Amino acid sequence: MSKALSVDLRVRVLAAVASGLSHRQAGERFGVSAASVSRWRQRERELGDVRPGALGGDRRSQATERHAETILSIAAANDRDITLAEIQASLAEKGIRTSIGALWRFFRRHRITLKKSRRTRVSRLGRTS
Repeated sequence: MSKALSVDLRVRVLAAVASGLSHRQAGERFGVSAASVSRWRQRERELGDVRPGALGGDRRSQATERHAETILSIAAANDRDITLAEIQASLAEKGIRTSIGALWRFFRRHRITLKKSRRTRVSRLGRTS
C-alpha cells in the first residue's frame, strides 16, 4: 500500500507556490507531481490543513448497510435457504441495486453464514459426513 508524503514536504512545496512558483515548477523542484501540488493546495484552501486524509479502508459498505433491514428480512423470509443471486434479484425488484460481492461482504460483516443441509442418504456401509 502506498504511503502519504510527509506534512513537512507538503508545507515546503506550498510555501514555494506561495512565493511565486507555479505548481509544475514547485513539483519539479521537490520531486512531486503538479497534480499533487494542486490537490495539496486545494486541501489547504478547503480545510486549512495539509495533513493527508485516511488511506484505505472501506468506503462503500454504508450503501449496503442502509438496506440492512430489507436484506435481512429477505434472508429470514426464505429461512436462509436462498442464494446471493436470488437476494440480489429480490432487491432489484424493490429498486435496490447491489452486487453479489457487496452482499457477500454484508453477510460476512454480520457474521451470517450459510450452513449447507445434508442431502445425502444415510449410508449402510459407513459414516456420511
